[in-house]
Amino acid sequence: MMGSFWYTVLSIPFLNPFPMSVVELTSERFTQEVLQSNTPVLIDFWAPWCGPCKMMAPVVEEVAGELAGKVKVGKVNVDDYGDLAQQYNILSIPTFMIFKGGQAVEQFSGAMPKETLMQKLKAHL
Repeated sequence: MMGSFWYTVLSIPFLNPFPMSVVELTSERFTQEVLQSNTPVLIDFWAPWCGPCKMMAPVVEEVAGELAGKVKVGKVNVDDYGDLAQQYNILSIPTFMIFKGGQAVEQFSGAMPKETLMQKLKAHL
């Protein structure tokens, strides 16, 4: 019985921690996914140990689902990609940036209601 359990656990494929509507951004993919995007991009700069970031994760996922096709949503783990955080002067998390036409058009920090985040995004559609 024990062997069957471990086989089942070990045979589970790797699961992406983000839903399909949210892109995990890396230093290597940033230019293609953000700067060359034809649609506005919301970036969530976050870290796994950040309480407010954890609170915002489901909000960001809901927004990504509701605005799929109109806005691209990406997340940058500042622990893994500190170069991006430094490049965009991210001093606190969560910090959100909206890019349009390859340029940063708005930056804001902290936890917020979904309605506030949607309002900020819709201003750039």
